[in-house]
Amino acid sequence: MGLGILEDHKLEHVPGTAHVLEDEQRSEQEQAVARDTSLKYDATGKILLVPQPSDDPNDPLNWPIWKRHFIVFILSLLSVIAATLSPLLAADTVSLAIFVFERTFTDMALLTGYHLLGVGLAGFLFVPSARIWGKRHLYLLGTVFVIFSSAWGGGNGKNYKSLLWARIFQGIGLAPFEALVNASVGDLYHVHQRGVPMALSNLALFGGAFFTPVLVGKIAATMGYEWTFYFVAIFAAVMLPLVILYVPETSYKREQRFDIDTMGNLVSVPTKGDHSSSDPAPSYEESQRANLQKETDVEKVGKPAPDAPSSIPVKKTWKQDLMPFDGRKTDERYLHLLLRPFPLFFHPGILWACLIQGTLIGWTVLIGVVLAGIMLGPPLWFGQVETGYMYTGAFIGAILGFVLCGLLSDWSAKVLTRWNRGVYEPEFRMVLVVPQLVLGCAGLYGFGITSADAKRYGWIWPDFFFAVEVMGMVCGAVASALYIVDAHRDMSIEGFTCLLVFKNLFSFGLTFKGFDWIVAGHIKPVFMAIASVQIGICMLTLPMYIFGKKSRSFFHRHNVFFNITDWIADKLTFW
Repeated sequence: MGLGILEDHKLEHVPGTAHVLEDEQRSEQEQAVARDTSLKYDATGKILLVPQPSDDPNDPLNWPIWKRHFIVFILSLLSVIAATLSPLLAADTVSLAIFVFERTFTDMALLTGYHLLGVGLAGFLFVPSARIWGKRHLYLLGTVFVIFSSAWGGGNGKNYKSLLWARIFQGIGLAPFEALVNASVGDLYHVHQRGVPMALSNLALFGGAFFTPVLVGKIAATMGYEWTFYFVAIFAAVMLPLVILYVPETSYKREQRFDIDTMGNLVSVPTKGDHSSSDPAPSYEESQRANLQKETDVEKVGKPAPDAPSSIPVKKTWKQDLMPFDGRKTDERYLHLLLRPFPLFFHPGILWACLIQGTLIGWTVLIGVVLAGIMLGPPLWFGQVETGYMYTGAFIGAILGFVLCGLLSDWSAKVLTRWNRGVYEPEFRMVLVVPQLVLGCAGLYGFGITSADAKRYGWIWPDFFFAVEVMGMVCGAVASALYIVDAHRDMSIEGFTCLLVFKNLFSFGLTFKGFDWIVAGHIKPVFMAIASVQIGICMLTLPMYIFGKKSRSFFHRHNVFFNITDWIADKLTFW
């Protein structure tokens, strides 16, 4: 048992488990013997690169680090713009319902609800396309959708149905960034490098979403709510050339032998006679080399020698990088990939990630939907400007959550890996659920108590607890995203599809009932209930941490979920 994680005895190497650090308890002589010069390490020579970069200059893992950082920066900046779409009407809910559209609060909430539904359904359709043809064409398509749908929303002519459809198309534009940016981080970085970029990409989505209402309330009051849509269209149009010129395809069809974090049965047990009794036991890296060498020997039959000029692909030109497509990434059919996420909702690791990320995001959406209604009445009598300013706390909470995750994610994983004699387990990422439990649940309890008695607590304490809740939400989002990338990178796109669909459909459902719950059950009891539910969800991390490795091994040996969907897809194709 490694730090409380139950060992698996069915596979010699469980996908996701990786030996990335030198064991400090071994002598320097043992480390020198164990080091495998055929495997690649980082600049310090102590951290094994997982996955292993190939010799192809077009492999994103071989790109200069500044280029990879710049790609993530552009995608994160565009994610900020796209993420503003979800809460674009949060501060204006009451004023639009009463003065512009003359609709109920629930009708106005559904402008956000159907937008989230558009995100979920579009992501479900887009992800198989990303698996087959890569992610670049979807980033381009998403940016174009954000531009035209935002211009449409601003020019709706105060027609509710027109605005509703514009919001749905805005959701379609947002979908590629919610679904795929985290997966691109997995494409661009090794395991030990992903913590900060993953936290940044999640901050972009959540930080942009929470800073938007701060500006929207003031813009709507002084220029009209239409300009909140127009500004998004303008900023997205400015970003489009950067995506075209500087965000190449990050998906790469890597040979399986380089994916030492996803391959099963990677470590071979030496036969009798391979080592004399005086020889040291083969290290993890030596066993890897044996397997890699066997696979390479098989592949060499009938192929040119490794040092032949034709064995290394030619680096793509800048013009080739501009193309929206650069070939298929898999030979699988679209229908097969389209159906695959459905059964994955029953996969323990994916279900855990959906619950950890999706429920707290849903409660945050609920706060955003009902916030204007809560602050509207006495004694505060907040208008759209003041309600928008209430999101300052949420934005600060998102920033602090990012800082906390940036400090803890990679550091905690490295510390636990060192304590585990250099063996990294993806379950180490679950440490971030601890601050989610403390901060997220305390924020929900605190917001419910203080917002229910605004006369006593004013606006500052609800805003404070809103910030605390968002800090916890960011920690959970980063923990679940990192776990999917590290534990199930071979199906990370399908995993992120499940996250996308779950959190948006869950949030969509809450927009139907948010105001009704508050009116019927009152503020405090409702938030006491959902905070208690969130505690129970966070506690699911304990069994997932303990049995996570066994789960990874079982579902690698019994690929039941993909087999079911492939069978269904074959039947549908036949008929």
